[in-house]
Amino acid sequence: MTVEHPSKAVSYSVTVGSGLLEQASSYFNLDRKVLVITDEGVPTQYAGAILKCCSQAELLVLPQGECAKSTGSLELIWETMLEAGFDRSDAIVAVGGGVVGDVAGFAAACYLRGIDYYNVPTTLLSQVDSSVGGKTAINFLGVKNIVGSFHAPAGVLADTSVLSTLSPRLFSEGMAEVIKMAATGSPSLFRKLEECVDVHPIMSEVITSALEYKLDVVSSDYSEKGLRSVLNFGHTIGHAVEAASGGALYHGEAVAIGMMYTSSGQARRRIEGLLRKFNLPVKDAYSAADLMQYVRRDKKRRGSLTKLVCVDEIGTYEFRELSDEALMDLIQSHKNEE
Repeated sequence: MTVEHPSKAVSYSVTVGSGLLEQASSYFNLDRKVLVITDEGVPTQYAGAILKCCSQAELLVLPQGECAKSTGSLELIWETMLEAGFDRSDAIVAVGGGVVGDVAGFAAACYLRGIDYYNVPTTLLSQVDSSVGGKTAINFLGVKNIVGSFHAPAGVLADTSVLSTLSPRLFSEGMAEVIKMAATGSPSLFRKLEECVDVHPIMSEVITSALEYKLDVVSSDYSEKGLRSVLNFGHTIGHAVEAASGGALYHGEAVAIGMMYTSSGQARRRIEGLLRKFNLPVKDAYSAADLMQYVRRDKKRRGSLTKLVCVDEIGTYEFRELSDEALMDLIQSHKNEE
């Protein structure tokens, strides 16, 4: 299955299917110098399959985890390309999860003011979310994704066969982003997830549906001036929960909890049911004061107001701007209901 990202700003294809890694040269222009970037947590055969498709390739393996989204990683990538003589006609291929895609994409955005990069997402989370849309970033001074750029990939391959090597927890983490998109804009996908006994046989269909929704939103608002903010459902408070956990919670797990804070009524009950079905957390152990200290550092704040995406009915959403006092009350009210 191929999903196109057509817009005035950028156009590229996202191909979803099984066994795509070995066919990468059919989808990507790899007949040039290529830097394949992966991390220590990604099975080595995935980067190996891409390397075999390249005519001139270098391999760079980053440390696993959020620590790789750093200025140090950027310097290492740029140094590797400079020493190998990369020019504007050459490319990067990111093979891994969201961390690898984010730092590799940002490095590509900056090197010689922008070179091509391709994304080969190897987690469900990155296949349905971070690998598309053009957001690239690193963390800085403890703030997640605070330094970055919009730099769209030249192409994306979402090989569903790699999902078989994911742990159950990582698979569940990815499902949080699928649920997020279904809750805000695809009631049919939401019902499909509720009704299915086993989601694995329909993963290509689920991934494609999630991508179609996200790319439709992104193509209307590439640089996030308005509509694209809907993709932040669960993220504002979720990022605070993630930061407060100090790494104990994965990103998708924190987003799952964040969705509970910004949904209500029947929508919240249905979202909670799906989150529990896919073994995702729905509560956190942090006080409202703990979470607010991180919310105040959210990059999407405007002055003293925080913009939230709220879901009161599955398939719809509303943007609400809350003062710190109102947001504190919302968080505390939710905790009192638990």
